[in-house]
Amino acid sequence: MKTPLPVHNSKPGARTPTSSSSSLCYIRACSGKTTRRVGRGRRSNPDDYLATLTALNSKGRFPRKSLGQHYMLDSEINEQLTAAANVGEGDVVLEIGPETGSLTNVLISAGAFVLAIEKDPHMATLVSERFAEVERFKVLKEDFFKCHIHSHMSSLLGSIEQSGANSRYAKEETVLRLVESSLRTSEYRPINILVNFYSDPEFIIKVPRTNFFPQPNVDAAVIKFKLKQPAHYPPVSSTKSFFSMVNSAFNGKRKMLRRSLQRICTPMEIENALGNVGRPSTSRPEELSMDDFVKLHNLIVEV
Repeated sequence: MKTPLPVHNSKPGARTPTSSSSSLCYIRACSGKTTRRVGRGRRSNPDDYLATLTALNSKGRFPRKSLGQHYMLDSEINEQLTAAANVGEGDVVLEIGPETGSLTNVLISAGAFVLAIEKDPHMATLVSERFAEVERFKVLKEDFFKCHIHSHMSSLLGSIEQSGANSRYAKEETVLRLVESSLRTSEYRPINILVNFYSDPEFIIKVPRTNFFPQPNVDAAVIKFKLKQPAHYPPVSSTKSFFSMVNSAFNGKRKMLRRSLQRICTPMEIENALGNVGRPSTSRPEELSMDDFVKLHNLIVEV
């Protein structure tokens, strides 16, 4: 039999609970609140450190490093994330990795229908039991990367109008790379171009690592992707050939584009195209903006 997880608060300066009644208090605030009013006057128990440990211990579970499991301990963070995504009554939310259901709880309290996908069968059972009496919740015990999302959503809810905004947790430095990475830096990569091609990313809030159990080595953040409508995508003749060209350019990141893209056309043609874009013939991929890549693609790629 596994030893229960220790009752320990990873946040500096927090008090050690002395009774079971403390499990309903916010660890960060130490305010003595036992419930929280969420959306349309409903009440929802907060998911703090002790509540998370209780849920895990009930199934004899430990966070699995192989699945990157780090559990959120502060319901206020989840409420900020829900607000950033403008989740409200009647919305449909796809949640990847609900774990103990801390974010799920806030989403449901906001009036959303939640379709959750959980790879860990034990956690899928835990969250399924937690919301067994909630009609607006369904969990799939599947790997998100192998799951047929469209068929599940269609069969479950029929025709769904999808929202144009999504929010999620990510490592803070990853978020900053997506949102703020500048030209001529080592952090400028094809993912920056892809993200900005299909969306307008926005940094929302920083989430200190002390809000998670177990505590990761880095802080996290909430980033919002406002998806663009197809009519607002950059004007390229083929998205497939565009991203193929971008990937080829960055495969030889320190190489000049006239060398890394010569599988597409001759170095001379690339130099001429760069000149038309307003870039020197010796340009490297990290020196071109997304708009520059769009113009370059339309000049050298024949579809």
